[in-house]
Amino acid sequence: MSGAVLAVDPGREKCGVAVLAADGTVLLQEVVPTAQLAATAAHLIHTYAPTVIMGNGTTSAAARACIEELGTEVTLVDEYRTTDAAKAAYWTAHPPRGWRRLIPRGMLVPPVPVDDFVAVILAQRYLTEVSQLGKY
Repeated sequence: MSGAVLAVDPGREKCGVAVLAADGTVLLQEVVPTAQLAATAAHLIHTYAPTVIMGNGTTSAAARACIEELGTEVTLVDEYRTTDAAKAAYWTAHPPRGWRRLIPRGMLVPPVPVDDFVAVILAQRYLTEVSQLGKY
């Protein structure tokens, strides 16, 4: 095992996917159609040999089964308030410009899906929990 973490934020139409190194460095983050999740996960598992984690939302059962068919164990992580945190992370990474700067960030809606940011947050939570337990 490389110490990398593959995090998946499952959804009906799209999934957020992120790979983080054991030190928390984001190696990859993207949004993929749910139909392509198995192929994307297979490629990332082959490339990074990560621990695979997934948000425990309502669509996690189907996505979990899809990845477990690849012969990889999936650990579920609590998704509570990750979308709100992802929106804040999006605006930190892409500060609003023009008139949007005048609107409080909590009221802004990102112009693109933030599922990839959710996946990063899930991985960060997992790495924090694991480091506190001393597994890495």
